[in-house]
Amino acid sequence: MNETTNIAETVTADTAAPAIAPGADPRPDLAKAVAMAGRTLAAVRPDQFDGPTPCPEYTVRQLSNHLVAILRRVAEIGRGGDPLSIPAIADDVADGYWSKAWEAAAREVETVWSPPTILSRPLRLPFGTLPGAAAAVVYTTEFTLHTWDLATATEQRPSWDPAVLAVSLAAMRRAVPAEPRGGQVPFAAVVDIAADAPDIDRLVAWYGRQP
Repeated sequence: MNETTNIAETVTADTAAPAIAPGADPRPDLAKAVAMAGRTLAAVRPDQFDGPTPCPEYTVRQLSNHLVAILRRVAEIGRGGDPLSIPAIADDVADGYWSKAWEAAAREVETVWSPPTILSRPLRLPFGTLPGAAAAVVYTTEFTLHTWDLATATEQRPSWDPAVLAVSLAAMRRAVPAEPRGGQVPFAAVVDIAADAPDIDRLVAWYGRQP
């Protein structure tokens, strides 16, 4: 089972499209998730680069490069391009320079995603086509999950935004059902946690991670 596979590369357009209230704009939540990931990347220490992460196939270095690559893909999606034209690992970024690469990609995302018309425009994602509003929710979840992975691996304790977590948890439960897991659904089984657990724990447990 490949637990490092991205949500945005495994779900289908039918299941991934989150329920969005008419007139709602999910871009602020996406921006918050991007900013949180950027702060987490900036706090990674050199002595942690080769350390393991909750993604079994990624070291801290590889996960950092992967995050940069995904943000670049979000920019490409906003331009109307093919996200798979962007490699899944940003090998061009030198160790410790992830923040600089992140800031450049984040500015690009902000620019290409700024027109309000992007919310209703069909955009190409790795698994199919979704309106921009739905795509923003998908990547809000993607960044939130991988930020937790990186923060856990580097002993960070981010202050999670409750609104972002609520959006991500709802989207994850729609995109990836509790059963089945494995095979074409490359996520581990849902981890049992307390009903009153924090939303971030509930989110990663649904993803198959041990909070």
